Amino acid sequence: MAETKTLPGPESTDIEEKAKRDYKDTLFRYIFKGEDDRSKRWLLSLYNALNDSNYTDINDLKITTIQNALFLTMKDDLSFLIDDELNLFEHQSTVNPNMPLRGLMYFARLYQSHIADHEKSIYGSTLLKIPAPKFVVFYNGERNQEDVIKYRLSDAFEKPTTEGEFEWTATVLNVNADHNPALQKKCKALYDYSSFVANVRKRIKGGQDRDKAVEAAVDDAINGKLLDGLFEEQKWDIIGIMLAEVDKEKYEKTIREEASQEKAIENAVKLIKKHNFTPEEAAADMGAPLDKVLEALKLHPQPAQA
Repeated sequence: MAETKTLPGPESTDIEEKAKRDYKDTLFRYIFKGEDDRSKRWLLSLYNALNDSNYTDINDLKITTIQNALFLTMKDDLSFLIDDELNLFEHQSTVNPNMPLRGLMYFARLYQSHIADHEKSIYGSTLLKIPAPKFVVFYNGERNQEDVIKYRLSDAFEKPTTEGEFEWTATVLNVNADHNPALQKKCKALYDYSSFVANVRKRIKGGQDRDKAVEAAVDDAINGKLLDGLFEEQKWDIIGIMLAEVDKEKYEKTIREEASQEKAIENAVKLIKKHNFTPEEAAADMGAPLDKVLEALKLHPQPAQA
């Protein structure tokens, strides 16, 4: 039996009460994860935009969610053969150079599943053919990033190698509203998503209360008929997802800033101890708050001069 949802009454005005739920999906995955025919059409449109293809049959998609990412295989409309390509899509709101390693681990699991599903063996004398991997990360964080970045596994090797024998690549596409315009023009669902997120951030940066900013941006999306009416149909789910995303981004930004400040304080203390900088000079040079540098010096005083 389907779960019955109790919708908030019209007298309820608290946004968090209306949208209360443990939201783990990002809005990007909520839109493109292919749980219904409309979402599959959006995912197929995104696939076509990425690959300059013109697939039309959503039934050609085989979609599986793996640890907050999507992977899909595509049947070839013309020859009715499997298109021998395994696509993994992931959404990120933070810059993460470890994506190639994550992709390697993802695909290892996917290939294990593929081999088991097709009852194949890796121990035979015949070369086992497998789908070619394609790993795409859709980035929409607030840090400046180029339209396209390719992270390679070899960048992480402790001992650099030039042979290129062991490599894994993650292609990161910036899908913020002012990036990759050609891609967004080809996929309206992606354009609508990026426009909505940009509206939320613009309102918050303009000083609007977080809750009101999210609700107003959703109302704008409803009036603009973005995503074929999804915003009107799933208003409170989307508000809940965005509130969770905004909180997560704010938390991660705070952690990054605190880590950066701690490093600056640590470096300032080193300048004082090793190079006889004054606390004022060291704090200014490292961009660290003077009071925090002085506090750190009290915890780790300089050794007495002989």
